This record gives sequence, structure tokens and C-alpha cells, in this order.
Amino acid sequence: MSVILVGVDFDEGARPVIEHAKAEAARLGADVAIAHVVQVPVYTYPGLEAAVMPEYPDELSNAAKTGVEKLAGEYELRGYVRTGDPADELLALAKELGASMVVLGTHGRSGLSHLLLGSTTEKLIRRSPLPVLVVPIGHARAA
Repeated sequence: MSVILVGVDFDEGARPVIEHAKAEAARLGADVAIAHVVQVPVYTYPGLEAAVMPEYPDELSNAAKTGVEKLAGEYELRGYVRTGDPADELLALAKELGASMVVLGTHGRSGLSHLLLGSTTEKLIRRSPLPVLVVPIGHARAA
């Protein structure tokens, strides 16, 4: 059976995006898995290679694991937590799982906030060999 991979964060839009993915999965006869990618803050200093603050990665990963376990349990899904670049890690996990589609919610940022915050969704769309379903947060609904 194929898998639909849903990238989640922990804002108000995660649940309706998961519900939308589950509706698509039911229509396509697929399973759903959810994943969150922890972006470890990296700080650079003149004359030094990139360094991370050592106490934060474990705390961030543990909090993400708790959040994913809770969401996955509510929906009876498999849940995964990765660390790194969200687009890269979601694509790597999709490949590992043999996913047929990736589903993401989007905040629909534009202008300066888009430029400053970047867009995982946009990056994933550009790099993905798989179909990517983008569900606007605030407009997400079960199909």
C-alpha cells in the first residue's frame, strides 16, 4: 500500500491538514504517516565554522517527539521526527517510506515575511520528484 507523508508543525493548521490527507488517502487507498523536522539553530561567528548551541538540539527533538507521538496517536498514524533541513528531510523520509505524495500546510506568507522566513513548502515543491499537495492553513478541510 502506498503512503502519503504529511509534514506537520504544531500550530492550529496541523489537524485540518492531517484530516485532508486522510481523506485523500481513503480515496486513493493509501496509508498516512506524519513527520516533523526539527531545525537546529546554527550560529556562525567570524573565524569559526558553524556551531550549534549544544543544549538545545536534544530539548527540541524531545519536544518534537512528544508532539508527533500525540498527533500520531490521535489519528492512529505512524509518526516520525527528523533533524535538519525540513524540505531535504521530508523528501528523504518520503523516499524511505516509498511515499506516493507529500502533503503540507502553508501559511500563505508573502512579501517580507516570506523572504525572511523562507518557505519549506516552496523549497519542497521545487525539489520533489513526488506530487506535493499544498493545503492552505485556514482553508483546510476534510474532502
